[in-house]
Amino acid sequence: MKASRIAAAGAVSGIAVLALSAPAFAHVSVQPEGAAAKGGYATVGFKVPNERDNASTTKLEINFPTDHPLASVMPQPVPGWKAEVTKSKLDKPLESHGKQLTEAVTKVTWTADGEGIQPGFFQKFPVSLGALPEDTDQLVFKAIQTYSNKEVVRWIEVPQEGQEEPETPAPVLELSAAEDDAHGASGAKAGDDTEAAAQNTAADSSAASDSGSGDGSDTTARVLGIVGIVVGAAGVAYGVLAGRRRDTGAAA
Repeated sequence: MKASRIAAAGAVSGIAVLALSAPAFAHVSVQPEGAAAKGGYATVGFKVPNERDNASTTKLEINFPTDHPLASVMPQPVPGWKAEVTKSKLDKPLESHGKQLTEAVTKVTWTADGEGIQPGFFQKFPVSLGALPEDTDQLVFKAIQTYSNKEVVRWIEVPQEGQEEPETPAPVLELSAAEDDAHGASGAKAGDDTEAAAQNTAADSSAASDSGSGDGSDTTARVLGIVGIVVGAAGVAYGVLAGRRRDTGAAA
C-alpha cells in the first residue's frame, strides 16, 4: 500500500514537471524591424512556425485591417515562395501624399514553390508598410496557415486586454508614439534650427580663417627669425676668419 502511494506521488510529480517544461504554444506573430511609429513607415516580419511533425507549411495568407487601410504594402521576396498582393476598393477614400486612393491592399498570400516550412523550422515574411494610422495603438492582422496535408489553421482570434490569450490568436502589431520630422508640424522650428546652424557654420568658418591667418603669420615670423640667426652666425664666422688672415699676413 505504501509502495503504491509512493508510485502515485511520483507519477503526479512527473506530470507536473512535464507540464512546466513543455514549450509555449507557438503561433503566427508579427514584429517590427526597428520602430513602428504612428504616422510613419515600417518594415515588419510575419513569423510562421511549423507546428506539425508530419506536414510542411505550404501557404500563408495575411489579411490586412480594413478599418485602418494602408496606402503602401510591399512584400520582400522570399526564396522558395511566391507572393501575391490583393487589393480591394475602399468604402472611404484614403488620402496619401495629397492624393485620394480608392483601393488598398487587403491581403498578401505566400505560396511555397517547393517543400515550404518543414517540421521543426520557421520562416519570416518581411513586409514594408505605411503610413501607419495615428488613431489607434495597434493593428490586427488575421492569418491563415495551410499545411501540405490540407490542414488549415486560422489565426484570427483578437486578443482582449485583461483576458487569457486565445487558442489561435491573430498577429498584433503594437504602434509606438508618432515621431516629429522636418516635414510635419515642427517645420518652422526645423527652419529656425537650420538658419541658426548656418549662422554658426559661418561664424566657425570665419574663426577658422582668422586662426589660419594667425598661424601663418606666426610661422612666417619664426622662419624669418631663424634665417636672421643663421645669417648673423655666418657674418660672425666670416669676421673671425678675416681677422685671422690679417694677423697671419702681419706676422709674415
